[in-house]
Amino acid sequence: MVSVARKNLLEDLPRFLVAQAGIMFAVSLVTIQTGIFNGFTRSTTQIIEHSQADIWVTSESIVHLELSLPIPASTVNDAQKIAGVASAEPLLLRGAIWRNSLREIVLVRIIGFDSSGQLFVPKNITQGSVSALAQPYTVMVDGTNLTTLNVSNVGEVEEIATLPAQVVGLTQGNRSIISNPFVFTSLANANAYANSGQSATLSCKLQAGSSDIQCTNVYTPPDPETTATPKPLAASDLITHVLIQAQPGEDLQALKQRIETALPNTRAFTQAELIRHNQQFWQQRTGIGFILGLSTVVGVIVGVVVVGQILYSSVTDHLKEFGTLKAMGASDWKIYGVIVEQSLWMAILGYVPSMILCYGVGAWTMATQGIMILITPVSAIAVLGVTVLMCVGSAAFAIQKVTRVDPAIVFKA
Repeated sequence: MVSVARKNLLEDLPRFLVAQAGIMFAVSLVTIQTGIFNGFTRSTTQIIEHSQADIWVTSESIVHLELSLPIPASTVNDAQKIAGVASAEPLLLRGAIWRNSLREIVLVRIIGFDSSGQLFVPKNITQGSVSALAQPYTVMVDGTNLTTLNVSNVGEVEEIATLPAQVVGLTQGNRSIISNPFVFTSLANANAYANSGQSATLSCKLQAGSSDIQCTNVYTPPDPETTATPKPLAASDLITHVLIQAQPGEDLQALKQRIETALPNTRAFTQAELIRHNQQFWQQRTGIGFILGLSTVVGVIVGVVVVGQILYSSVTDHLKEFGTLKAMGASDWKIYGVIVEQSLWMAILGYVPSMILCYGVGAWTMATQGIMILITPVSAIAVLGVTVLMCVGSAAFAIQKVTRVDPAIVFKA
């Protein structure tokens, strides 16, 4: 019976290739959509995963990693005094405007960290070193964002807000689907960029012959030649998070409670808890998961329609052969097995090249765009299961046709 299934499948090669193309499209759509969703979820937490911190201290009003009320830098010193804390370092996240040489503006996300610390370092540094960020007004960006930022080479000087920004290093793969381009720099530089801007002067004068006073705001950009060196963080400056490294053997849950008790208006997370908190926000409180899931359902529907049509046409073309099998005493289940076998061959032969194609697309997007299409072993197995169910389910249309076959059809003209 298996040989009959293969013979029916390969008898009309053009029809078989069309069917496989439809299955490949459906499988590729499902795989890429789930990969984009997995990659999107992972990209929302990559800053957390860059850190070696055991505990993150944030504002109690945190919504997600990049949306949180600031906390004073003095919190770092206060955290350092808590029993069980080995070290504490600040992390500053701010939005800013990048100005390139063409005077175009781009929104960026500044990530300020302790360049001499141990708890946060950008991953996959391809050019330059973290130590270079200790120099005034130096930054590190991801190589996939060079076109967006209009940067050609390391060493170029652009502007963030109204201050210079010299690119001294590049990273690879530090790009989030939901965030603006990341700009890594030291704490002092990040604080200067966050607080830079034009100064305003209010000029008022009394109109001649009138009792009305006319006031005018005059905005003056800072003089590039007199730009002050960035100052270290003061206790009154604002940061976004405090990174905590616990002492060896410390109970993290107990340490979290001590931190929240000692530091009012804060909330403490372990790394895993903050990752989960961040992912839940983007998965449950936005429509991204719904849209990607809808595209996956469309892919499955396309596959069912294509496979069902091909199998139905194949059964229709071989009704006499199936009638002959019935006349020879073959049971309905034997004949159903032929059709199911055909659908399984279509599933496997469509799945394998689709996965190879999707892995290639994922590698290409990561290398050229910095966008992660994450195909995990679990998701690959899940897609295989969906593909098999899709094809075997489509066989039900063809089985309905065979069920009504009269063996006497063999003797009809």
